[in-house]
Amino acid sequence: MASKEEKRRMVDGFATSGMTRREYCAKHGIAVSTLDYWRLKRKPKLVRVAIEGQPSGPGFTLTLGNGRRIESSWRFAEADMARLIRAAEA
Repeated sequence: MASKEEKRRMVDGFATSGMTRREYCAKHGIAVSTLDYWRLKRKPKLVRVAIEGQPSGPGFTLTLGNGRRIESSWRFAEADMARLIRAAEA
């Protein structure tokens, strides 16, 4: 049985590995379903964001904690944007 710290390290390690779930799990000797369960049990992290000047056109750029960016010209309702952020950070 893995400790909370080991689970956290595995989930964080996967997030930064650039590997597929299957590759990462094979390398570390755990089942994909186990990694998925640990990932689902993690509580989402809240991060402070800064709102820069008003964009010149419609849309947004979302920069995630891991440095990845999502850019779109679409407009979202607040609830839909919150769901997008939760999915992107998962």
